[in-house]
Amino acid sequence: MKVTVERAELLKSLSHVHRVVERRNTIPILANVLIRTGASGLELKATDLDLEVVETVPAQVDREGATTVPAHVVYDIVRKLPEGAQVLLESSGDRGTLAVRAGRARFTLQTLPQEDFPDLAAGEFTHAFKLKGAEFRRLVDKTQFAISTEETRYYLNGIFLHVAEAKGAGKATLRAVATDGHRLAQAELEAPEGAAGMPGIIVPRKTVAEVQKLLEDKDAEVTVSLSTTKIRVAVGAIVLTSKLIDGTFPDYNRVIPAGNDKVLLVDKADFAAAVDRVSTVSSERGRAVKLSLNDGKLVLSVTNPDSGSATEELEVDYAAEPLDIGFNSRYLLDITAQLEGDTAELKLADSGSPTLVRDSTKSDALYVLMPMRV
Repeated sequence: MKVTVERAELLKSLSHVHRVVERRNTIPILANVLIRTGASGLELKATDLDLEVVETVPAQVDREGATTVPAHVVYDIVRKLPEGAQVLLESSGDRGTLAVRAGRARFTLQTLPQEDFPDLAAGEFTHAFKLKGAEFRRLVDKTQFAISTEETRYYLNGIFLHVAEAKGAGKATLRAVATDGHRLAQAELEAPEGAAGMPGIIVPRKTVAEVQKLLEDKDAEVTVSLSTTKIRVAVGAIVLTSKLIDGTFPDYNRVIPAGNDKVLLVDKADFAAAVDRVSTVSSERGRAVKLSLNDGKLVLSVTNPDSGSATEELEVDYAAEPLDIGFNSRYLLDITAQLEGDTAELKLADSGSPTLVRDSTKSDALYVLMPMRV
């Protein structure tokens, strides 16, 4: 193989594919990236057996071929080459090495045979639809923070993506939901053509993170193909294929409160800043903050026997009966960070029931937060 590629193009592609490769690998070939010539340039591919990313970059191909090299090493080399450099990649199968040249710099990397590189067989995709990068990114951004990291409840370790019917609208929506048992995030958009009848799927946390990074261009068109076991996301020259979590997502509708009659309207920025300030003295483990509501007034307070206490008062729109309720301050801040309008709307019931949080100006996302004892 002998191929010349522009450094910026190669670096951008390597930055996409090398992230899939785990730094610690018991299978040597999984530490490598597959580099091979294709009809439209140079193809790079990396996998961890659950997730695979393939990208094609424009290149001048002098001799066709394929090989695999250590992903993180080749990424670091290209990253440190001077801007604007032309990178020559040359391998001869008999020596088992790849030469990387740019200007006066020359590197020789050990390779492994491309025949040993695993292929994540996609199988047949039953459904496919297209949507704008900004739309798909929004679904992911609004919900990913609530994904559980508890490995024993593996079915919560991702985003549940499915088609649902919008309440009162009669329209089908593409809905994303994530929960860790303490909080729940839900976002939706009008279901794109081709999504109808798709199976409900759980997209793993690592795949979600990679999709977020690939959706940098908000105007790009994204093609999503899926089956009951795999999802494929194609953006421009990048194709990401991933296995799905094999499990049943719980009936999340049961935890979304419908009868919360106490409504609190508060300036989002003032509320977030006050929560952040008073939580400075909270314990690292509990992070509890108490909200005391009484006729147009909200008092935030934290008491920590080890470090002290803090209170702050805010003027709010609240006309229901007095209520004291506690929340994890970190979770409150995570949710308020997702709200786009100036005003946060909290619908409460009592000190022991879940609270519904949403943007007062947007209805396509909602959040549920379980209270804490304080």
